[in-house]
Amino acid sequence: MPVDTLDPSTALVLVDLQKGITALPTVHDTATVLARAAALADAAHRGGRPVVRVRVRFSPDGGDLLRGRTDSPGPAIAPGADFADLDPRVPGAPDDLHVTKRGWDAFTGTELDSRLRRRGVRSVVIGGIATSIGVESTARTARELGYEVVVAHDAVTDLVASAHANSLDVILPRIARLEWAEVLAEQLAGSR
Repeated sequence: MPVDTLDPSTALVLVDLQKGITALPTVHDTATVLARAAALADAAHRGGRPVVRVRVRFSPDGGDLLRGRTDSPGPAIAPGADFADLDPRVPGAPDDLHVTKRGWDAFTGTELDSRLRRRGVRSVVIGGIATSIGVESTARTARELGYEVVVAHDAVTDLVASAHANSLDVILPRIARLEWAEVLAEQLAGSR
């Protein structure tokens, strides 16, 4: 269903658009995804809407890495010194909110919910990498917390094509509305 209008209290949440993640091999051209995310951020800045830049970072000793047995472990990543640095292809602004997470979801274990609520935010537009991990997990929790959720479906990508497709075709439509980044950018730029 098309997103004709966004709630005036909408924030943009960009998940894991950081050097260590954007350097990974993704299903879609990362530069294109980043360009769309940059257009969303620019529009949100012009519209006076909060922009949240979420990144994942782990302690040097790895003590806060997600642990546990799984049937399909994720990619082995050896975080370099700039792993958690935000990708400069999505320019920020001085008043952007920065959230550091230790797992998949931008809400769990962070101050994101309280920071959004203090600003009167009731709706979020989400973009980022990876669709089936950080984006979907963040969308699920946002929904559980009572936020209206919109996903910019062409401003997300994944490391696994089938996981990306499952998120966009099966999971996210049940918890969010999906819309083109260009359409959302026009709405984010509108006055609040």
